[in-house]
Amino acid sequence: MSRRTLAQIFAIAGARYLIGPARAADEPTEADVSREAILHDPAAPTTGNPKGDLTIVVFFDYNCPYCKQSEPELQRLVKTDGKIRLVYKDWPILTEASIKGAQWALAAKYQDRYDDAHFAMMGIPGPKIPAERMREAIAKSGVDMDRLDADLQTHAGEITTLLRRNLAQADSLGLMGTPAYIVGQYRVTSALNYEGFKRVAADARARAAKK
Repeated sequence: MSRRTLAQIFAIAGARYLIGPARAADEPTEADVSREAILHDPAAPTTGNPKGDLTIVVFFDYNCPYCKQSEPELQRLVKTDGKIRLVYKDWPILTEASIKGAQWALAAKYQDRYDDAHFAMMGIPGPKIPAERMREAIAKSGVDMDRLDADLQTHAGEITTLLRRNLAQADSLGLMGTPAYIVGQYRVTSALNYEGFKRVAADARARAAKK
């Protein structure tokens, strides 16, 4: 599936979720591709140290096996380093189920369970996981599924705008697939292990220190 067809897939897989409350005037638009929006989008799920000296942005898809392979390595770095702020960019470009997974994860954010939904789906091995299996994994993680569905309806416009903004930002960065990482001033377009993440984080900090 190409990025170009993602808007069409939104219409096919999530048409009933595309209409929602109007966007507040101070919220970023779906076309905001500024560096500030990429690093500090208030709608994007964030973990790690909110006051960390280094921000890592990860673009991923719940049906990307390489994303799943790198996820525990990245989490290990965030935990052991202690000074990294991690920003998630749900970028569902591989399958229709990927879009459902991203919508569910972002809806879970409204009950403060994004991490539970995220790790539940990232923990399913392999590619081309059907939406039904993703939903089962989310339910087993303890997410309130009735509230999830209600929040998906209530916040439909916000979720869709965020996903479209993520797509626009990925396009502006020239990203071609998942996973992709923005580490300080560096762009990494391949899966990394712990040592790889550690090296690029050190390089990013060294470069920032020279400014």
